[in-house]
Amino acid sequence: MQLCQLRAAVPGVLEFAGDDTSIAGITDDSRKVQPGFLFVAVRGVAVDGHRFIPAALAAGATAVVGEEPVAILNLPAGFPYLRVAEARRALGWLHAAWHAFPSRRLVLTGITGTDGKTTTTNLLYAILRAAGCETGMISTVNARIGALNLDTGLHTTTPHPADVQRYLADMVAAGATHAVLETTSEGLAQQRLAGCDFDVAVITNITHEHVTAHGSWEAYREAKATLFRGLASAARKPNIPKVAILNRDDPRSFDYLRAIPVERQIVYGIEAADADVTATDIVYTPQGIRATLRSPWGSAEILSPLVGAFNVSNILAAASAALALGMPLDAVVEGVAAVQGVPGRMERIDEGQPFTAIVDFAHTPNALRVALLAARQWVAGQGRVIVVFGSAGLRDREKRRMMGEVAGELADLIVLTAEDPRTEPLDAILAEMAAGVMRYPRVEGVDFWRVPDRGAALLHAVRLAQPGDLVLACGKGHEQSMCFGTVEYPWDDREALRRALHGETLDTLPTHVKRET
Repeated sequence: MQLCQLRAAVPGVLEFAGDDTSIAGITDDSRKVQPGFLFVAVRGVAVDGHRFIPAALAAGATAVVGEEPVAILNLPAGFPYLRVAEARRALGWLHAAWHAFPSRRLVLTGITGTDGKTTTTNLLYAILRAAGCETGMISTVNARIGALNLDTGLHTTTPHPADVQRYLADMVAAGATHAVLETTSEGLAQQRLAGCDFDVAVITNITHEHVTAHGSWEAYREAKATLFRGLASAARKPNIPKVAILNRDDPRSFDYLRAIPVERQIVYGIEAADADVTATDIVYTPQGIRATLRSPWGSAEILSPLVGAFNVSNILAAASAALALGMPLDAVVEGVAAVQGVPGRMERIDEGQPFTAIVDFAHTPNALRVALLAARQWVAGQGRVIVVFGSAGLRDREKRRMMGEVAGELADLIVLTAEDPRTEPLDAILAEMAAGVMRYPRVEGVDFWRVPDRGAALLHAVRLAQPGDLVLACGKGHEQSMCFGTVEYPWDDREALRRALHGETLDTLPTHVKRET
């Protein structure tokens, strides 16, 4: 592809130097540059990509995109250089152009929020499939492209722009007409979805999470809002409206997002009188949910194997998006019933034990709250709720206390443990969590414990469990690694809990790390 073709796709071009040239590939990693590549110099949090322009040239790059004026860069005379306002944003559009803008050939839905994104993404994917639509999906757990089910990474949130656009292009090649993307605040803020022309934007909720990473609560909320603001400028597709799906039950997002102009808004809420799509006559059981879905498109009884009130909200969000896109009500019923569960989301681990064991991804105060409330519904007063969880290092510190408070309020027995401490002292993280727990009348060693090693913590919880109890392991879910220092070590909460149920621990962390914790 010629550089001039790529240049035409990039918004915010400030300067162009040099001549047109043929481009063999695009990357923002100088280590991946091959002869003929276009190198995009992206400014990161700790590293400025402009520093690596000489390395990219030495590896054979034939053109560069950056934010610095060409006059201050030591480029060869006449070397093709494109100066842009935002290199991160340009990177997404360049990859989109490279793949001939695949999102413009798909009906594209983005689902964002603090909690429930992955489950809602899977629900909408299942509904669209039930309606007969060839559909692709990208979530934090996996990507579905035709018959392929691809792992999207370990601690990955929204994939890199190169991967997003490649996945979308592969969906188009596989015959897809629709796609559903889980869109994280980090992915939106870092422009990983630049070049994606969305038709439907869905919010699950906005609660306390990632505030430190975004700098403020307002910045975090605005990162989510960019998905909705982008509908106005996204490419139009024949007979496809631009629709915002809003949660009436979430006051922290509803009024803010409702004020964003869009062609159509659909409001959902549990028994909300002024919502378009609601659920009534809700019955919760350990086997799932039964409710009546009511909407302008009709009413129907829904049956879902998912558990908890939070999953009613996720179902309503997915149903609202599907109905707004013209899917029939019976497809909503069929699709909702088809989702047996999502890996690491209230996933039951059954090794024949006389109590319930569950792994969930809950890693925010709100997610922990709704998981514990679901657990309390599950035991229905017949057993105790035993929760195991941690809080990540180098992330929002305030939530450590908040999560401790939630557990102190709602769990019967609490085991505090590691969850990606990174370069922070794990003992200090546990102390902050314990301070939250002890705001309730709790006694360490009696009804709550600090067990730094996560494998030992799960084993401790299992040994506490009696018939009828529920052990809930929160924070890791589907993830396949745990970060100590700057190294990702293999870790799987599901496998660790299985081993604990057999009286063993999962020992995938090096001995020196265990000593340090």
